[in-house]
Amino acid sequence: MKSTVVNFLAILFLLVTGSCKKEVRREAAEPEAYTSYGDSVTLAGYWSTEQMNRKFTRMDKTDTIPVKFTATILEVCPKKGCWMKVKLDEDRQAMVRFKDYGFFVPKDATGEVVIEGKAYVEEMPVKDARHYAEDAGKTEEEIAMITEPELTYAIEATGVLIRE
Repeated sequence: MKSTVVNFLAILFLLVTGSCKKEVRREAAEPEAYTSYGDSVTLAGYWSTEQMNRKFTRMDKTDTIPVKFTATILEVCPKKGCWMKVKLDEDRQAMVRFKDYGFFVPKDATGEVVIEGKAYVEEMPVKDARHYAEDAGKTEEEIAMITEPELTYAIEATGVLIRE
């Protein structure tokens, strides 16, 4: 009788804990070729782009969270490689800057990247938005159209891995 109760409680525990929605971090299935920039980053335990996008949409301007996630590079600063933009979904992107300008990425970097650092939501001042637009090679007309601060998803990266 005692073992039946224990077995029942064990099965109940597994059902309850197994049905709770848990945040899943992805593990690399097999070693792939990546180039590391900044602090050492491993492929263990990163979030998907979709998970990171959901986290950003729940954040307020006062929130800062540690992150490690994968994304696709959309754009890199063509002057120095001192920032990059990554895709979160069809309509959203995140601006990635590198902690203390301690490292840069190749100006022609493309493809998948794993980013580790801290994420936050910022209201980017017009002056900064124009500066980044100028860096990106936007026309004077495009730059002049920036007249309001932009709400931006941002990451201060301590390290990145770029798939070769």
